[in-house]
Order: sequence, then structure tokens, then C-alpha cells
Amino acid sequence: MKELYFYSHGVRCAAWHLPAATDALAGAAGRPCVVMAHGFSGTKDTALLSFAEPFAEAGLNVLVFDYRGFGVSEGVPRQDVSVIRQRQDYHAAIAAARHLPGVDPDRIVLWGTSYAGGHVIAVAARDKRIAAVISMNPAVDGVASLVHLARTCGIGYLVRSTANAVRDIVGSAFGKPAHMVPVVGQPGSAAVIATSGAEEAWLPIAGPTWRNEVRGRHALGVALNRPIRKAAKLTCPILVQPGTDDRIVPAAAARKAARRAGYWAQLREYAADHLDFYDRPWQQRVLADQLDFLTRDLAPTQGHLHEIHSA
Repeated sequence: MKELYFYSHGVRCAAWHLPAATDALAGAAGRPCVVMAHGFSGTKDTALLSFAEPFAEAGLNVLVFDYRGFGVSEGVPRQDVSVIRQRQDYHAAIAAARHLPGVDPDRIVLWGTSYAGGHVIAVAARDKRIAAVISMNPAVDGVASLVHLARTCGIGYLVRSTANAVRDIVGSAFGKPAHMVPVVGQPGSAAVIATSGAEEAWLPIAGPTWRNEVRGRHALGVALNRPIRKAAKLTCPILVQPGTDDRIVPAAAARKAARRAGYWAQLREYAADHLDFYDRPWQQRVLADQLDFLTRDLAPTQGHLHEIHSA
């Protein structure tokens, strides 16, 4: 694994490059490369290597990166979740991946989880050279997610989130420090993820650069984040992997995104909650399906045949 940096809108982003360990997927122009980042406020050192390392072992190059303002990437403001900036960083990471030695620039795979599971749909819809997409426990429809969270956490969750957003925005207008809220916390708290067991599931796998805080203003952008609208514009295979027991984002929205992607989509469902995807045993099952998808669809001499199905 090698540390490297690339620039996104003039800001230096930190990344890891895992070279392919075999030539199993090598073609005349090089090997495929998976470009991957975490969801929401996640960092590259938080459970992503458990996916990236098996990808490299299977013959794919991998580029894992931190968004601007998160982890060890540079940029201010810090801990400010912005859909626009995060998608811009994906595009910049793709450009960097296409220049890595031995990488086939026309076999770039986008991998995203949670918030990034939506980003990769929007980014691939714009970049028609993308070869394949993996969208794991994806947040594809902000409106549907808010309704789902209200059912899971109660209407008070939406009230607290809105109040924290207004406090952050108004305070900044008057020169006050950013108003921060926890990412994970106990039920009834001001945390972004305040479901029972969230802290206990997330904190043990969180990397050393991850911080349990984001700016409160993030809540006002959730409803506007609707990458599901871009699904019909995809021109490459996509694997959509929702959790039927997900208490953060609704599986129904992911199914709808897969239907909109039509011919290109494969849908695999798991009886898992949102944070189960990052730890055993669900991580291993989800990963196995991803490896099957990638090795089949990225084989240099193999054609593509895709359909929507469930497992």
C-alpha cells in the first residue's frame, strides 16, 4: 500500500494506492482500478481496507481517499459534509486513478457506501467512461431517508436536526464558531445516527483520523441529496446492495434506483442494518458478491449481461 496525494479544486487530498496483486484482470491497456471513499463523514482508515485489500488480491488496483476537510486530507472548513464537494472529490480521484501506472483508464470502478453509495451513481451518470459501480447500503433519496429516520427515531429527531442546522448557519453569520453535532450517539441525542446500538457498532471500527462530529448545517442539505434521479442515466453495470433491516436509509429507495438503472442493474439484498455492512459476518457476504460482480464484469474478454435480481 502506497500513500499518495491528488488535488481537488486546488486542495490536496490524501489517498492510499493498493496495486493489484495479480494479473488476473489485466488487459492490453492495463488493470481495472476501484476508486472508493466512505460515506458522510467517514475516513479511509475506517473499515475500508477490509474491502480494498481483497479487491487488490483479486487483481484490481484500488485508490482509497479522504474527502477535503476530512481525515488527513487538507481543506477548510473541517468536518463540513457537502454533497457537491464530495462528488467533486470523486471526479478528481478518478482523474488521479487514470494516471496511475498500469491502470486501464477505461476500466475505472466506483465504489461507495451510505452517502457515497449515492455519490457514485451521480458521478458515473456524468462520467460515461466509468466501467462499473458498486453502491452499498446507499443513501439515494434524501426525502425518503428523512421519512425513514422520522419513523425510526421519532419526529423529535427531525426537530433537533433542523434546530442544529439553523444554529450553525445563523451563528456563522454572526462570526461564532461552527456548531458541531456528534455523528453517532445514543437514541434521543443530537447525533446524526442516533439509533440504538449505533455507537457500540461504529466506534470499535472507527479509524484514528475519524472524528465523531460534523457541522450542524448538514441537515438542511439532506432532502436535496437525491442521486436516484441520475440512475436512469447510467451506461455501465451497477451492483446495488441495500439492507432490508436498515434503520438509516430505506431499502425501498435503493430498489427504486436499481429499477431506474434498468438493464445495467443488479440488486442484492441483505437482512442487515446500516452499520452491519462494515463488520462480520455481513461484510464478508457483501464483499463476496462485490468480488463476483467485479471479476465477471471486468474480465477483459467477457461480454456483459445484466438483470435485476435479489439474493
